Amino acid sequence: MSTYDVVVLGGGSAGEALASELASRNKRVALVEEHLVGGECPYFACMPSKAMLRAAAENMSWSDAIKLRDEVAGHRDDDDAERALRDAGVEVVRGHGVVTAPGTVTVGTQQLPYTDLVIATGAATVIPKLEGIDEAKVWTSDDALSSDERPDRLLILGGGPVGCELAQIYAAFGTEVTLVESAERLLAKEPAFVGDAVADALKAAGVRLRLGESLDEAPRDDTRLLVATGNRPRVEGIGLERLGIAPADDGAIGVDDRCRVIDHVWAIGDVNGIAPFTHAANQQARVVADNLTGTDRALDNRAVPRTVYTDPAVFCVGDTSGEPAATFDVGETARAMVAGRDAGCVALYLDDDRGVLVGAAVVGPDADAWAGELTLAIRAEVPVSVLADVVHAFPTYAEALHPPYADLARRLSGKDADA
Repeated sequence: MSTYDVVVLGGGSAGEALASELASRNKRVALVEEHLVGGECPYFACMPSKAMLRAAAENMSWSDAIKLRDEVAGHRDDDDAERALRDAGVEVVRGHGVVTAPGTVTVGTQQLPYTDLVIATGAATVIPKLEGIDEAKVWTSDDALSSDERPDRLLILGGGPVGCELAQIYAAFGTEVTLVESAERLLAKEPAFVGDAVADALKAAGVRLRLGESLDEAPRDDTRLLVATGNRPRVEGIGLERLGIAPADDGAIGVDDRCRVIDHVWAIGDVNGIAPFTHAANQQARVVADNLTGTDRALDNRAVPRTVYTDPAVFCVGDTSGEPAATFDVGETARAMVAGRDAGCVALYLDDDRGVLVGAAVVGPDADAWAGELTLAIRAEVPVSVLADVVHAFPTYAEALHPPYADLARRLSGKDADA
C-alpha cells in the first residue's frame, strides 16, 4: 500500500482548495469527505444566502426566490465539484475518516497512509440547551437556506452576521420575524455604529429586536426557532487523541503561523478557530500548500475582511477596537444623493506613529463592493499620504473614503511640521 503525500480530512472550502492546489503541484493527495464536496458555503451558506438577499431586493415571489437559491446552490449536488477534483488528480474518498494511528487515516475498511495530514473538518452549529427544545420546530442556518418552507413566524436566536442576514431575508418575504440577542447590540464584535445601522434597517423591515435578552425556553407554539448563535469546530470522533492533539476548550485545534499543529499535521479553515470565513479558509489553504511544497510561508491575519450582506452592507477589516481616528458619513456622497440613500458611515483606525491604517469599519449601500481597497491599504501598509492622493470615480460610494483619508493626512502632516 503506497503512502499519500497528503491526506486532507474534510472536503469543505479549505480542504477542496488545498487538495486541488497540491495535486497541481504533483503531490499525491487523498481527500476524505462524508457529506458534500465544497462544504457548506456553496450549498447551505454563502451562495444561497446571497441569492435570497438578491431575490428579496428584487421583490421576487417566494417560489421564484427558492428557484434562484437552488440554482445558485447547484441544487446541493456536488458531482461537478468531485469530478473537478478527480480530474485534477485528487483521490476523493467518501465516508467518515478517522486517524487510527500516526500516519494512517481509515475510512470504513480503507486505509490511507500519509506523510502529512491536513485537518479541514470545519465547524457545526451549536444547538443551545433550552427548555422544550426537543419538542420545538428548530432550524439551523443550513435548514433555513435549503428548506422550501416560509414560516409564518420565525424566532431567530443570535444577532451575528447569519442572524441578521436571515432576519432581513425572511422579513422581506412576509414572515413575522423576532431576533433575540444576548448582547446589547447586533454584530457585537464590530464597532457600535455598525450594529446600530443594521438594527435600524431590520426594524424598518418589520423585524422585532430583543437585544440584551436571553432565551430560556424554546417556543411552545408553531413559531419556528432558528438557531444562529455560532458554531463549534468538528473535532469529535476523528482520532486526534491518537496524535496527542487536544483541542482547546472551544473545540479549536491550535496552530502556529504556518497552520501547523505538530510535525506533519496541519489544520485549516473553521476547525482552527482563527477566522470563520471562506476567504480566510482559502488563504490558509494557500499558505499550507506552499509550506508543503518547499516554500516557507507564514499566515498574515492583519487584513481579513469581515462582511455582512444585509442592506446596508457591512465591511470591516483589521483592528477596529478603540475609537476611530476619522469618520465620514456615506450619505454625503453624490452617489447616495442620486440613490436616495442616507445610511452609512466610514470609520478609519490609525497607527499614528507609522502613519498607516490598522483597521476600518464601513456600513453603507453595497459596502462590500466598494470598500475592498481598505484591505489592501492595511495589508500593504500604504501611507495615509498616498491614500489621500487616490482618485475615486464620480459619483461612487467609494468617494466616501477620500475625506477621512485627507483628514488623517492633514493631521499627520501637522504633527510632522510640529516635530
